[in-house]
Amino acid sequence: MENPFTLYGKTILITGASSGIGREIAIICSQMQANVIITARNKKRLQETFDLLEGDNNSQVIADITDLDQLNQLVEDIPKLDGIVSNAGIVKSLITQVSEADDVDEVFRINTFAPIYLIQLILKNKKLNKKASIVFVSSISGVYCGAIGGSLYGSSKAALNGFSKALALEVASRGIRVNTVNPGMVETGIFDNTSISQEQLDEDIMNYPLKRYGKPKDIAYAVLYLLSDAAEWVTGTSLLIDGGFTLK
Repeated sequence: MENPFTLYGKTILITGASSGIGREIAIICSQMQANVIITARNKKRLQETFDLLEGDNNSQVIADITDLDQLNQLVEDIPKLDGIVSNAGIVKSLITQVSEADDVDEVFRINTFAPIYLIQLILKNKKLNKKASIVFVSSISGVYCGAIGGSLYGSSKAALNGFSKALALEVASRGIRVNTVNPGMVETGIFDNTSISQEQLDEDIMNYPLKRYGKPKDIAYAVLYLLSDAAEWVTGTSLLIDGGFTLK
């Protein structure tokens, strides 16, 4: 039987690939025989990801995609793509009353504006093949639920969902698909070096009916599906991956 999830011969760009979900997406795409282009700001960690990739046709680009000059150079240098995974992002937990304009700017610049500018440039430079797939890594926060301290992060991710739906209509005539994945809490070391205790985490996990947080591979497998021909009739959707958290 032909494998509908193979990425053989497809060229996939993955942002924020130096750790966590982005790293796992890159590894799994390479295992499915894609030609993977990974990009991030941290040279050392990006090299660590690159060393884990399978195949001989992968490449890496050190770039800060919030810097328009570096973003333009990245788009100029890459070949035509069959897939884009926009994963780069930050979490910044602040209640609205104590947040400042600089906080808003930072969160939206990284989580929202940079992904939008990336897609604008790729489309203007005709760097997407027909029937390509664009996947944004969003969140349940701001889309399916909210949390105290999550107003900036949630709204920045919700904006991606809105952008993706309109974009899906704009590029549908070329067979290009646009979707988001919306994870709940994923074990990425996000709480390392914080004041949150293991006891607090264990208590929070009980809010998930499946009694665990997600793993990076849980999200990577969903992204793989959306990149593959198995999802060639899926566009404009938000794929919820949350261990049942939003059922409550």
